[in-house]
Amino acid sequence: MAAAKYNTEEHTIFDHHIYALAGDGCFQEGVSAEAACFAAHEGLDNLVVLYDSNEVTLDKMAEYTQSEDIMKRYDAYGWETFEIDGHDLDTVEATIAAAKASKNGKPKFIKCNTIIGKGMEETEGTNAAHGEAGVPYVDKTKVNIGLPEGEQWYVSEGTREFFDGVQSKNKGVYDAWQETYAAWKEANPDMAKELEDAVADNVPAAEDMIADIPETGAEAAEATRVSGIFAINEVSKRVPNYVSGSADLHGSTRNYIADGGNFGVGFDKSYAGKNLYFGIREHAMGAILNGFGYHGIFKASGSTFAVFVDYFRPTIRVASLAELNRVSYILTHDSIGVGEDGPTHQPVETVSGLRVFPNLDVYRPADAEETVAAYVSSVTRKEGPTALILSRQNLDQNTAMPAMERRTGALKGAYVAKKEEGDLDVIIIATGSEVQHARKAAADIPGARVVSMPCMEAYERQTEEYKESVLPSTCTKRIAMEAGVSGLWYKYASKVVGVDRFGMSAPGDIVMKELGMTPENLSAKIAEM
Repeated sequence: MAAAKYNTEEHTIFDHHIYALAGDGCFQEGVSAEAACFAAHEGLDNLVVLYDSNEVTLDKMAEYTQSEDIMKRYDAYGWETFEIDGHDLDTVEATIAAAKASKNGKPKFIKCNTIIGKGMEETEGTNAAHGEAGVPYVDKTKVNIGLPEGEQWYVSEGTREFFDGVQSKNKGVYDAWQETYAAWKEANPDMAKELEDAVADNVPAAEDMIADIPETGAEAAEATRVSGIFAINEVSKRVPNYVSGSADLHGSTRNYIADGGNFGVGFDKSYAGKNLYFGIREHAMGAILNGFGYHGIFKASGSTFAVFVDYFRPTIRVASLAELNRVSYILTHDSIGVGEDGPTHQPVETVSGLRVFPNLDVYRPADAEETVAAYVSSVTRKEGPTALILSRQNLDQNTAMPAMERRTGALKGAYVAKKEEGDLDVIIIATGSEVQHARKAAADIPGARVVSMPCMEAYERQTEEYKESVLPSTCTKRIAMEAGVSGLWYKYASKVVGVDRFGMSAPGDIVMKELGMTPENLSAKIAEM
């Protein structure tokens, strides 16, 4: 993608390869199949996988749990495969060179046959060498393989000479590249600024971006996934290194970047395309998004239904742990409001399950303007990834409040969406599709304040003064409402109207009514307080 976007006929500034080192257990994980299929289908021939094949897993020898011919498996995917002696370093080097030189539209798979614990005769070639069983034999093994006895950290002269040579060689390559880059930059100043901003992660400040993006003008009820069409395209105009993709659900999740082109090979695709079609490969999608984040040029989002997030939950954990702020997730069909697809597709526990990740912002906007703010936050945040939780069903617009106030408030995670008309008596906290119910319930209660809380995490980062202005400690009569499990809301409210059960198959509005997600039920619960 970087090469297609930034290289010119006169100057090649990107021609690098991507390497992955993996072992026997790695290829038992399902994500390896998903990612391998995607890589082959899109012709990613700059990808080189080195398979350390020692036929060992932790519990047993690999043959105890696997019997497939992995070379045929990768041949079938459409990879170019090599099988070598992994202990023959000259062969390893030559094979990598051959793989790099092969521009045949096939990713490269190099099976390096090795012996685990080589030289440690007590555990050599067995799964015992995988863990701590070989620790008592380390000193003896060093002697067996020719290392000086008694030296804890021995580095041979040959190794030192090799790295001295590498440093000298790399400096020449580096200096030549710098010359090429300087010439490219002079010839393409606008593109150079775009690239340097992308690498440095320079984007407009969130406050500036929400002010620059035109108001949506939305007055009629609209699903926030539909509001996202406007938001993602406005963000893309201001963040040119932003790309997005979907796990076979563009038509539902609505995160297609207009005029961005499609990524890949064949059909209408090119490697400069901004829209990725991951297929039904959610786990691979999450892993690929992390790859974008680590690579350090593009910002990338991926979409699917919220209920399918558990297919790639491990990758969200990695992104949160590694502070991959370039990564975001667009998760639609956010609640029991999904309707007829039934409880298998109604994510009652999913949103709270995401909120418990440290360092992950979870935004569930209540209308079109909050959706703009959520998208803006996802591309301007520096500390970690963001999950956008969007509705399938239509939500009322809070037109009683100016658009910019809703956007500014949403960036802060929570704000007063409807101020009390008399002395403050009760605070109604809601998020997403339930904010409309909160506003309706408050209409008949002069002392009721409505707080929209699209992002708990962003709210918690605000000053104590701001948080007190939204949720004053003097008012302990608080009730929260969300169409999902109730547990996390007790941090802010003494009473919660939630859905602590799985849903049912029926039209969304009927499911919502049956499970208490209505202004009437909310009003009744407030009256009981």
